[in-house]
Amino acid sequence: MDRAVTGAGPGAGHPATADVGAGAADRAKTGVSRPAADRARSVGVEIQDDGLARVTLRRGQAGNAIDLETARGLLDAARACERAAVRAVLLTGEGKSFCVGGDLGEFSRLSGEALEKHLVAVTDALHDALRTFASIDAPMVAAVQGAVAGAGIGLAAAADVTLAADNVTFTAAYTGVGYSPDAGVSWRLPRLVGPKRAVELLLTNRRVPAAEAATIGLVSRVVAFGELAAEAERTAEALRRGPTSAFGATRRLVASGQTADLTRHLDEEARALAAAAASDEGREGVAAFLDKRGPDFTRIPSRS
Repeated sequence: MDRAVTGAGPGAGHPATADVGAGAADRAKTGVSRPAADRARSVGVEIQDDGLARVTLRRGQAGNAIDLETARGLLDAARACERAAVRAVLLTGEGKSFCVGGDLGEFSRLSGEALEKHLVAVTDALHDALRTFASIDAPMVAAVQGAVAGAGIGLAAAADVTLAADNVTFTAAYTGVGYSPDAGVSWRLPRLVGPKRAVELLLTNRRVPAAEAATIGLVSRVVAFGELAAEAERTAEALRRGPTSAFGATRRLVASGQTADLTRHLDEEARALAAAAASDEGREGVAAFLDKRGPDFTRIPSRS
């Protein structure tokens, strides 16, 4: 049975639903805010008893464009994963496209100061979601297909493992409509593909097909469209069974290593390794190696 299921739309067939929204007090006065139930319909999170969390963008008919409620729904989902101390996160998008970026239709209904306040509200929620996913130990797998643009690139790039269908196309898109990047795109893209190529992609908005995305390091690997869902499940399940705390320490070391000097980073590695070796995970891993058996990390509770 699932520990928590949120975001199920009508007729979704899940065993239970619950609102994990931040509440009315957290809503900005933007003029387009809707009830928390809309956030649940925009983003679903299903957390299994075994610690696997499935986060699903559910605006497939709109290309999973990120409006205010979707951004807040992602934050709700991230906080639910954090509270439940999940072991792995699988991020997907319903429909033909993973995520086409911001909802320009929603943005176009506002102007001037109202638009500025609205976009601050959208990015605040979206960025808090990204920060929360990055702060937990659980690794994230993203399965992306179709069009991935703007903030959709930010979501895909935020995953530790990004699997791309062979029909995927990435487009920065921001400057094409006179915008600048959000969702960490201007931070992650240079680290993934190099600053020179990142600037080119952000300024020209040229389309990057699946094969090139894998070659330049934008995605982990490409799989056939019909195999994407199954491969993503297999990858997330393998990570769920792994040493969650060691995964978290490793992810943090890789992130901090992008800016830390070598001496400081070596010190951080030494401290992290010592802590890992003394942990329940480290003891189980070494015992399993010496006993010539597979380790069972899942018996060790994960922490947020």
